[in-house]
Amino acid sequence: MAKFLKTIRNTVKHWYIPAIIGVLFILLGGYLFSVPAKTYFTLTIFFSLSFLFSGILEILFSVRNKEELEGWGWYLTSGIFTLLIGIVLITKPEVAVTTLPFFVGFSLLFRSFQGLGFAFELKHNGVINWGNLAILSVLAIIFSFLLIANPIFTGMSLVVITALSFIITGISAIVLAFQLKKLKTLPGELKDKIKYLKEEYYKDIEK
Repeated sequence: MAKFLKTIRNTVKHWYIPAIIGVLFILLGGYLFSVPAKTYFTLTIFFSLSFLFSGILEILFSVRNKEELEGWGWYLTSGIFTLLIGIVLITKPEVAVTTLPFFVGFSLLFRSFQGLGFAFELKHNGVINWGNLAILSVLAIIFSFLLIANPIFTGMSLVVITALSFIITGISAIVLAFQLKKLKTLPGELKDKIKYLKEEYYKDIEK
């Protein structure tokens, strides 16, 4: 309860950053559908730049909201992890050629678990639309696992799995952004009531 009160009573700065990352991932996923499988590994530069850009944005978002979001450390960890993957992909192309699906898969998997954790935090605190984010996060986790497990799933196109992973993860990020926007746009009277509830909550704890 205390965690949610901390998040909800403050203004979330730059709530749109997860949405920007989500749009970037959706565009990249859509583009992947248009390329043949044999050019998959030639797209390393696109993966590198997308991870570099999204990692920097997520780090900025987490640092700017460390006083507003209880779980800001997870955003920071995700941003650093994504940024590092981008750096590895762009500086070690010989490594990327053989392990690209694993880099992409683990990055999206980490981000998907992050979204699922946030969804359950929303559920725990009574937010009615938490299920949308949870379902999308679970789907993203499944496709990330498929991407990491490939070529076990030889009947499925590596390009298709990667594209779907990016698109679903991108949609999850956009849903998360609008959940954060709702926290930002709470009416002043409601914020006052939340502040009152917070004070009463701590009084009860002290008793």
